Amino acid sequence: MKILVTGIAGFIGFHLGKRLLQSGIDLVGFDNLNSYYDISLKESRLNELENIEEKSQAKFYFEKGSLENLADLENVFSKYEPSVVVNLAAQAGVRYSLTNPSAYIQSNIVGFQNIIELSRRFEVKNFLYASSSSVYGGNVNIPFNEEDVVGHPVSLYAATKRSNELVAHTYSHLYDLPTTGLRFFTVYGPWGRPDMALFLFTKSILEKKHINVFNNGQMMRDFTYIDDVIECVLRLLKKPAQGDDNFDKTKPDPSKSWAPYRIFNIGNSSPTYLMDYIAAIEECLSLKAKINFLPMQMGDVKKTFANTFELEKWINYKPKTFIRDGVSEFVSWYLKFYKITRSD
Repeated sequence: MKILVTGIAGFIGFHLGKRLLQSGIDLVGFDNLNSYYDISLKESRLNELENIEEKSQAKFYFEKGSLENLADLENVFSKYEPSVVVNLAAQAGVRYSLTNPSAYIQSNIVGFQNIIELSRRFEVKNFLYASSSSVYGGNVNIPFNEEDVVGHPVSLYAATKRSNELVAHTYSHLYDLPTTGLRFFTVYGPWGRPDMALFLFTKSILEKKHINVFNNGQMMRDFTYIDDVIECVLRLLKKPAQGDDNFDKTKPDPSKSWAPYRIFNIGNSSPTYLMDYIAAIEECLSLKAKINFLPMQMGDVKKTFANTFELEKWINYKPKTFIRDGVSEFVSWYLKFYKITRSD
């Protein structure tokens, strides 16, 4: 069995690839290595995967290309014939969508259509894809439940992710393609993205620079540790979506279907105040942050909180890492990776 993981040089893709190789599963990685953030970090992740391959019984094949280039993808499907696809490649970031919206349309809509269509044509047995907690948009009822109506996105990024979910349902219905949408809630941990809060805050605090904290710090996030996320994905790989024989079309649940289609929240179901998150970073670094309190940014939301009851029922697992433990793991990685020696 070969598993195709797009966005393999990204944060979540790298960690998933690592676990697959360590489990002896052949891995086909696909990534365009774009310059949205430091390419050298992405290259280091790929190097790490190659090192893991040398010690495992599995094979790692890497192909460079973009989702929006159909020829790139067709070559990969024809060459490797993957039986399972995990689509993690996307243009990420809520704030960047305010300044470069076309990147989101091309990667997250055109690109998604390309890969799900090829998955149909090559009769993939299980198709998983990254969605986002951002799809909950203007919803104010918390915790966020998968059966909530999510028709009011507040960022283009969120709108593209909701679009993916709708397209996936269509393919599940028309072609019996099992699809599972993964609504990730603020994933963090070692090898994380440089545009995310934990990375930005750690870097700035170490450099004695100010950090920007929006909405004057009155924010809550359901921070979810990367190892918990990967455990969820691995279990979902083993349990493709199935149609619900009891689906009630008069009261349709948006997270399920008569078709083999599911959507799950992938969150810690334990939201943390942003200021408490910063306090955990300060504790791990033994340094105090210098803070610029700023107003709420366009496209952002004040709170995220995942209800993971459906996920727990489906895979018998619940994310559980405490913030202090997860932040500590990241800080240890950061200091080692960037060769920072602490004298204070």
